[in-house]
Amino acid sequence: MAISVDSSKPAVRVFVATTVMLTFISFWRAAAIVLSDLASSAYYAGGDAEKVIGKSAPWFILAVMLFSYAVRALYIESSAMFVRGGVYRVVKEAMGGGLAKFSVSALLFDYVLTGPISAVSAGQYLAGFIKDIGIQLHRPLDFSDNHFAAGLAIVVVAYFWWKNTQGIHESSSKALQIMAVTTVMVVILILWCTITILRAPVIQLPPNPLHPGVVALTKESLGWLYGTGISQLTLVILFVGFGHSVLAMSGEETLAQVNREIEHPKLKNLQKTGMVIFIYSLLFTGLVSFFAAMIIPDSVRPNFFANLIGGIAMYLWGPLWARLIFHGFVVLVGVLILAGAQNTSIVGANGVLNRLAEDGVLTAWFQRPHHRFGTSYRLINLIVLLQLATITLSKGNVFVLAGLYAFGVIWSFTLNALAVLVLRYTEPEHRQWKVPGNLRIAGKEIPLGVIVIFLILFTTAVVNLFTKYEATISGVGFSAVLFVLFTYSERHTARERHGKTEQLDQFRVYGNQELGSGAMGVRPGNILAAIRDPRNLYYLRQMLAHTDTNRQDVVVMSARLYHREHSFSGSAVFEASQVFDHYEQELFTAAVAVAEKEGKPIHLLVVPATDVFEAIIVTAQRLGSSRIVCGLSNKLSADEQAKLTGDAWERLPEPRPRLILDVYAPDGSVREYALGPHTPRLRPQDVELMHRLWLNITSDPKYAGAHHYHIVALALEELQRELSTEQREKLLAKLMDEMHRPSDGSSSPNPN
Repeated sequence: MAISVDSSKPAVRVFVATTVMLTFISFWRAAAIVLSDLASSAYYAGGDAEKVIGKSAPWFILAVMLFSYAVRALYIESSAMFVRGGVYRVVKEAMGGGLAKFSVSALLFDYVLTGPISAVSAGQYLAGFIKDIGIQLHRPLDFSDNHFAAGLAIVVVAYFWWKNTQGIHESSSKALQIMAVTTVMVVILILWCTITILRAPVIQLPPNPLHPGVVALTKESLGWLYGTGISQLTLVILFVGFGHSVLAMSGEETLAQVNREIEHPKLKNLQKTGMVIFIYSLLFTGLVSFFAAMIIPDSVRPNFFANLIGGIAMYLWGPLWARLIFHGFVVLVGVLILAGAQNTSIVGANGVLNRLAEDGVLTAWFQRPHHRFGTSYRLINLIVLLQLATITLSKGNVFVLAGLYAFGVIWSFTLNALAVLVLRYTEPEHRQWKVPGNLRIAGKEIPLGVIVIFLILFTTAVVNLFTKYEATISGVGFSAVLFVLFTYSERHTARERHGKTEQLDQFRVYGNQELGSGAMGVRPGNILAAIRDPRNLYYLRQMLAHTDTNRQDVVVMSARLYHREHSFSGSAVFEASQVFDHYEQELFTAAVAVAEKEGKPIHLLVVPATDVFEAIIVTAQRLGSSRIVCGLSNKLSADEQAKLTGDAWERLPEPRPRLILDVYAPDGSVREYALGPHTPRLRPQDVELMHRLWLNITSDPKYAGAHHYHIVALALEELQRELSTEQREKLLAKLMDEMHRPSDGSSSPNPN
């Protein structure tokens, strides 16, 4: 064992592996990320719906927001099953790769349009505010809102293209700050609108859509159904209105994407996130349409369909200067949240495409990292080019984008619902949480809740197919082209990989770091978990479940064995490819999956070594670990593992740390061993024997000052002396008898 010059501790050259997904966030931050996408639809959903289906649109928006809780429940169930959830993974598990590729094609159509519609909407709000200011200054400005919005959108997309190429994404902290500012605006809006409505002589709610003639039955709203007998059915009319309002709950897929980052307890925090999102979006998106219909006069409201909240601000009760200030605040918040949604669309689409590349659907060419920033820039370029083309072709018309956007939204929801329904029958067990509404008939569960949700989504999707010309043609065409490309690319990748698909994380490996130099950044008292089999990490999951990682760091290490001397010497230099190949990638991918499932961070480490036990002990010493965790060996007993680990501890130079070794068995039991000198565990009968000996000796007043430890010291000294005499063999035979004596049930389960 080589000793470094400046320390009595051995120098350890290691390889630190890092991956993006090992930091976890609270449910508040998770909700902020989702709401940055979901709440942005409040700025354009209501106006787009009323433009198509008329003044009853607020009721449909409200129905969509209430129904969004059911859709969110589907995502919670699927995300609880697959931490790395999302439509692609869930559909693939349920119905195979074919439908999975179609579903992700529809989802990418959603993501490609999320950015443009958000950026264009921000431009529409800013254009409206600039024109209002010009009017108040008696200098009216005459320019095209659509062209202005398209120009601003291009600038926003270009900005976030560069930031994502650099790898600087919108962090959860920034999302939380944006939502904090947005919340202030929402509270002011609700209070001010309520006061305005109460001061009105007559409060008029939007007309009831169930009354005949209320929902606009035009060529624009009915599409190919216009003029047919089916378009007169009340149920069809309701689904037409519902379908034209469904983009109000866009952004739900972001919940499945962000689930990986939610901290422990993951399921409970996922449910809290869903509830926060539901309440917030219901109050914000749901009320905006009602406020617009009740406050903005019917004669001018069409002028504000692309700028609905801005129109509300200008018709609130109060002085003009106050309304203008609030209008400016609305625009500022709108630009922030809509720009955030543009960024989320790039990040989300990039994440989905990376997942396809890892799964063998896309070739490795797409994942080639940027030479400077290390990001998957080719995927980012592809996404941004599609978004720029969309903005240019739409000429900044938010209503055209909204019609197209709904296609991806509703079909990704529908396929996710179908997948969850199929999984209820193909994989009925192992559910942490289920969508409510489950009936048991003759011992079989009928998932009535999931069935109803799927039927509503499927009916809406089918109605949308026949009522939206451009969305149907564009969406089907886009999805078909992507499906063909994905299929061809998957076959090509399979040939490159000789038919083997891989689902492994990508890691950055920092080679020849010296532990103790701050390379790991872990706190003293950490837990060191030694792993070796990617299919057998039960003990890592069990340990993480009972560890508060806010107080105690967890380091996961793998020892890479080499049959050469001085593996730990400071002069030994290895290349990353020598110690981190496919096996380590597979091993750490499994470890990261466990960490994500528990919602707790871990640190990854590869140590080149000639002896596993020595590598573990030396690493624990350098990291200042307090506990070592490992699984039960297939070849050694727990006691034998402890002995070999203890022998490695004895070979350490001083100062040797006091360590606890936990050996986990597959049945969940844990054997605990203290390494080095420590207070022994005594069985009750041992304590009783020691006490009887003490009573015997102290019965003589001359030895009244003797303590129990004096008795132990005397016995140990005598044992030490006799082991060096001819009595040694006899004593060791007695020791063997004691070791194999059946337990009476009163002894400690792990005597040491």
